[in-house]
Amino acid sequence: QVQLVESGGGLVQPGGSLRVSCKASGSRFTISSMGWNRQTPGKQREWVATITSGGTAMYADSVKGRFTISRDNAKNTVYLQMNSLKPADTAVYYCKAVARDTYSSGGDSHYWGQGTQVTVSS
Repeated sequence: QVQLVESGGGLVQPGGSLRVSCKASGSRFTISSMGWNRQTPGKQREWVATITSGGTAMYADSVKGRFTISRDNAKNTVYLQMNSLKPADTAVYYCKAVARDTYSSGGDSHYWGQGTQVTVSS
């Protein structure tokens, strides 16, 4: 019902900035929240940030003050602006959405994008 496609990412030097994007598409869905998780090879996926349908943003302590999550309703897109990047931020960043059928009661489902690579050099 919901498809998520990430874009952006790439190679950046420590202290630099990068913005990754996640576009949602589909039909008959209402999104409750969207967020970003990241994963380094050999490690479990780590939560980074979430923004609710009401616009409330939440961040992991490791990125608080450096990352900003935002929405663009006209483009059906969620962004993660990453500033003051550190080598520890290197990971594949995955977009996540919690959504339900617009015309049903309850029934939230979780959706994941394919991820985009962010590499912060030494």
